[in-house]
Amino acid sequence: MTRRSPAVIALAAVILLPPGASASASPVGTAPHRAMASTEAAWDWPTPRPHRIVEPFRAPATRYSAGHRGIDIAAVEGTAVVAPADGVVHFAGTVVDRPVLSIRHADGVISSMEPVTASVAEGDTVSRGDEVGTVGTGGHCAGCIHLGVRVDGDYVSPLLFLGGIPRAVLLPLGR
Repeated sequence: MTRRSPAVIALAAVILLPPGASASASPVGTAPHRAMASTEAAWDWPTPRPHRIVEPFRAPATRYSAGHRGIDIAAVEGTAVVAPADGVVHFAGTVVDRPVLSIRHADGVISSMEPVTASVAEGDTVSRGDEVGTVGTGGHCAGCIHLGVRVDGDYVSPLLFLGGIPRAVLLPLGR
């Protein structure tokens, strides 16, 4: 059996990732998605600045494993929430104990935000930056809004769309 150096293993991991992705950017076992792209922000943040992430995306080991399938952004109740990108409202209502808003975007992408008290209804067309509701109460964290993104049903890091994951750059190894 041939032993590989840690540098070779790390290099192989970087080469196998899609442009703009990181090792934690997509769930394990899923193919790279066409909608994952760049370091430029393709979407607007759903809440005004500052954008403090209180809980990062953590990809589950498998589709049904534990993980954090989105990011939690610090937000004050009553703050306006905007559509991150153009789309059609997929769902606006209550799930368990929290108000949830989901928007279907192009290329099999769905964003979901909670707790968001929607000012739009299912089937409404929204444009990037349109106000779609306000930060509500409930959810799994106090003083935050959870933003999740699915591409063809698989959860991915919202930072892939918000411009928060830098492109990997390979550098020569010193001898």
